[in-house]
Amino acid sequence: MSRWCSKATCATFSFLEEDLHLLGGSAYNIDKEKHHSLLLRLFVGFRYKKKMKQEEQEREDLYHTDDDEDEESQAYSSVPSTPLSRNDSNNDAVPWPRSYRQSMDLLTGVTPPISTNLVSSFRKRRQSSAFGSFASSSSKQSLLIDKDETQNSIVTAIKSFIDSHLKLSVPDDLSIPQENRKCTISQSVINGVNVLCGGALLTMPYALKEGGWLGLLILFSFGVITLYTGILLKRCLENSPGIHTYPDIGQAAFGTTGRILLSIFLYMDLYATCVEYIIMMSDNMSGMFPNTSLYIAGISLNSNQVFAVTTTLIVLPTVWLRDLSLLSYISGSSPKLFDLFCLLSVTFHSFFFLIAGGVFSSILLALCLFWVGSVGGVGFQLQGQVLDLTNLPVAIGIYGFGFGGHAVLPNIYSSMKEPSKFPLVLLMSFGFCTLFYIAISVCGYTMFGEAIQSQFTLNMPQHFTSSKIAVWTAVITPMTKYPLTLTPVLLSLEELLPSSSRKMRSKGVSMLIRTILVLSTLVVALTVPFFATVAALIGSFVAMLIAVIFPCLCYLKIMKGRLTNFHMAICVLIIIVGVVSGVCGTYSAIVRLIGEMT
Repeated sequence: MSRWCSKATCATFSFLEEDLHLLGGSAYNIDKEKHHSLLLRLFVGFRYKKKMKQEEQEREDLYHTDDDEDEESQAYSSVPSTPLSRNDSNNDAVPWPRSYRQSMDLLTGVTPPISTNLVSSFRKRRQSSAFGSFASSSSKQSLLIDKDETQNSIVTAIKSFIDSHLKLSVPDDLSIPQENRKCTISQSVINGVNVLCGGALLTMPYALKEGGWLGLLILFSFGVITLYTGILLKRCLENSPGIHTYPDIGQAAFGTTGRILLSIFLYMDLYATCVEYIIMMSDNMSGMFPNTSLYIAGISLNSNQVFAVTTTLIVLPTVWLRDLSLLSYISGSSPKLFDLFCLLSVTFHSFFFLIAGGVFSSILLALCLFWVGSVGGVGFQLQGQVLDLTNLPVAIGIYGFGFGGHAVLPNIYSSMKEPSKFPLVLLMSFGFCTLFYIAISVCGYTMFGEAIQSQFTLNMPQHFTSSKIAVWTAVITPMTKYPLTLTPVLLSLEELLPSSSRKMRSKGVSMLIRTILVLSTLVVALTVPFFATVAALIGSFVAMLIAVIFPCLCYLKIMKGRLTNFHMAICVLIIIVGVVSGVCGTYSAIVRLIGEMT
């Protein structure tokens, strides 16, 4: 192998030397040592570029061919015998959804997933422009060995060739760059807060009004319960090797049926969250421009409806892309009008993602609210009921909506450098969010009292600069999160398309499905434009299942026969609390929703 690589290396250097001669004398008039060092780096860069192009092609066709399914089934069957593998040993492929981990990792990134791809696409574009002719001549050669083995053998052969023939020193840091996906504790905490602190923050003062001041104890209790259930998910991951996601836990506990059922609820949560994003954007935009209206084709649209349609059309191009990492593909391809439109749209969203991340936007909203109350002259007054049993179930649903981030907790655990510190990450994330929710609830309710609306930004006086900042933050943040939240649902639906039909797997069909799904969220948002009530319904029905009930059920099943009576009693008690809260909250939310629609 080394002998072959040496010959290939010599041939490659000769090609590179000829190319450099063709570039002109100025590019070649350097000393011999720098010349060969440059050739060395160019050759390694080309080999890495070629491998990256192959990986991009594989990623583009992910879950769209039978070969991919066969490879995944072989990889899945090679995992040591675990509850997950034993429950599905009779299946030929990994059960649906196979794209869950890949898509949910987008929601757990500290930085936008697009940022590194923009840099890599720029580098690859520079490389392709310099070595286009060389790539076409040498792309016919291939090595039928593992990728890592290929890279290591090439680098080793080059180093030995340089040392023996050219008598040059090779730097030790010359290697193929490897992507590091491991997160530190601080990054994991930020990821957790980003997942938890979303639209629920805006409606917490309204929940305090609905449930009364004793409702804050329920809010704190849900923070403690969901923290504990998050730790239970971590124990399930530790005791079932080979699993990394929430659907994997469901399969390890209840087989393929558990995996599919749990995945459906997880995707329902993501879909409903996208509906809430559209309602949030339209409510805040109509608050700034209340007199906006549109009359077209005999249909009259009010301010909320106009901005719901407008914001949906803005986020639609970002959803057309199969993966945000395809920016590198778009940057390196021909500048078609559609590609440029998608590129500009995604770049716009990624820019605001940097400045409007979950932590930053949440803190900014809190500061703006406090500024209006203290400096703006609105003031704070202690008022309201101690406990309102009639509306308490709705408040419970909203509180549950604020802690429904368990769908990505296993992904955060799997991405950590030190998984043993995951309970500390949960404590810091849930502790911060719980105290933050309580502070926002008290601040907003004491400022606006019984007049508080479903989102406290709608109560803030529009003539204050801080109010305008808060409103625009409440518009931009869901606009940047919408495509990332909907991507897992889109990929899961595309998995269900028949792999035998190339037409069904085409880009046009994919765009059609994505457009229909986005428009469906718009239709639902226009049908039930009631932010707090929809949040209560999501929190009571879906969040209670995902964050309270299912973690305990999976833990009891996976750890069956190894738990003490005390731990079993705690899990059963939490399940009872989740069932009672979910049933009461769901019923109250549906009744209120029907009343508001009529």
